[in-house]
Amino acid sequence: MISPLSVRRWFALLGCLAAGLDASAAAAQADLIRARYSVTLVGLHIGDASASGLLQPDGYKIDLNAQLSGLAAMVSRLQMALASSGSIHKGTVVPATYATTSANAYETRTVRMSLHSGAVTAVDVSPPFEDREGRVPVTEALKRNILDPTSALIMAVPPGQSLVGPAACNRTIPVYDGFTRFDITLYYAGMRTVSVPGYVGPVSVCSARYKPVAGHKVDSKSTAFMAANRDIEVWLAPVEHAHVVVPFRVSLRTMAGMAVVDAVEFNIAPTEQTATTH
Repeated sequence: MISPLSVRRWFALLGCLAAGLDASAAAAQADLIRARYSVTLVGLHIGDASASGLLQPDGYKIDLNAQLSGLAAMVSRLQMALASSGSIHKGTVVPATYATTSANAYETRTVRMSLHSGAVTAVDVSPPFEDREGRVPVTEALKRNILDPTSALIMAVPPGQSLVGPAACNRTIPVYDGFTRFDITLYYAGMRTVSVPGYVGPVSVCSARYKPVAGHKVDSKSTAFMAANRDIEVWLAPVEHAHVVVPFRVSLRTMAGMAVVDAVEFNIAPTEQTATTH
C-alpha cells in the first residue's frame, strides 16, 4: 500500500533540492518558468506535479501543485498545493511567505509561515500535527537562516561559473517546513543531455544526502532510512538569463521502492509580470 506520508515526502523533496538566487545576475525583465513533472514509483506512474516560478531582480513567487493519479489515487486521494514569495537582497533569497495545503480522503491540513530576514516569525498549522514524545525539539535558533521548501526551487550559480558543472551542485541547503528542520547536501556527479518539450540540452547531475536536524522522532524508521539513503539524485537545468539552475528530475529510494519525479515539459520565457510578496 502506498503511504500518503511517503508521497508527501517525495513531492516536498522536489521543492527542497535547491536554494538561492543571484540578483546581480538577473536582468530587469522577469523570467517565467513553467514545468510539468511525472511521478513514478517502481516504474509505475502514480502522480503528476506542476511548478511555476516568477523571477525578477528584487522579488520572486513560486507555486507547486501535485496530485496522485491512476491506481495510486484509488489508494490515497492526495493533493498538494504549495506557494512561496519573497524578496532578493544582495544575491540571496529572503522568503517572506510560505503556505501549503495537503488533502487526502481523511483530512485537509494547511501550513502557513511568515519569515523576515531569513528567520521564521510565525507558523500556523491547522489542524496541528500530533506532538508526540521523543521528537527532537526545533529551537528558535534552528529557525534562522533557513529556506522554506518552495523558496528552494531556484539555485544560484556564482558569477563566472558554468551553469552545468560542479558549481551548480555543490552546496548544503537548510530547510524548515513548519514542523521539521533538515539539511540537503548536493554533490556534483556528472552531466546528462535531456530532451523534452521546451528544453533540449545539458543538465547537471547531483547526488544528494538528507540530514535530519530537528522535529523528527528519534526512533523513526523512515527518518533513519532517509538519513542512510545514498540513492538520492537530482538533475538541475540551467536558466541562462538569470544565471540560476532549477530541478529537472529528482529520484530517490523510498521504503516502497524507487520514486522518480521527472520533467515532461520545461519552459522558460521572459515576461512583464511582477512578483509580489504578501
